[in-house]
Amino acid sequence: MLTILAARSQRLGEVTCLIADTGFCSEKNILACEKAGLEPLITVVRDAHHPHWRERHSEPAPLPDNASPTEKMRHRLKTKAGRALYALRKQTVEPVFGIIKSVMGFRQFSLRGLKKVRGEWQLVCLAWNVKRMAKLRPECG
Repeated sequence: MLTILAARSQRLGEVTCLIADTGFCSEKNILACEKAGLEPLITVVRDAHHPHWRERHSEPAPLPDNASPTEKMRHRLKTKAGRALYALRKQTVEPVFGIIKSVMGFRQFSLRGLKKVRGEWQLVCLAWNVKRMAKLRPECG
C-alpha cells in the first residue's frame, strides 16, 4: 500500500497518515509507515463499542521517552486527536454498496468479461451519482 500511495501521490495529494484495522498491526508495518514519512494509526486490538464516557473524554498519561514505535502509536490512538483521526475510518464507501444492493437492487452483473463488467459497473455508479445529485439538489420553486 505504501508503494501505491507513493506512486499516486500527485493525484491523491499529500498523504500524512495511514489508518488501518487490527489485522495490519505489526512492528514491521509501523516502522515502514514511519520510514515513508506517514503517521501510522493502526489499532492494536479491537475496541469495545461503547466505552465509558470518562474514557472517551480524557487524555492518556504522558508517554515515557524510551517507548517503542508500537507503544507510541497506541498512545496516539488514545489521544483525542488520534481518536478523531481514527474515527475518519467510519466515513467509508461501504454504505454506498449497501444502498446499491438493497435500494437500487443491483446484486449481480448481467454481462461477462472484464470490459463489459466495467461498463456495467460504470452505469451503476452513474445511476448512484445521479440519484445523489437529485436528492442533494436544492428544492426549486
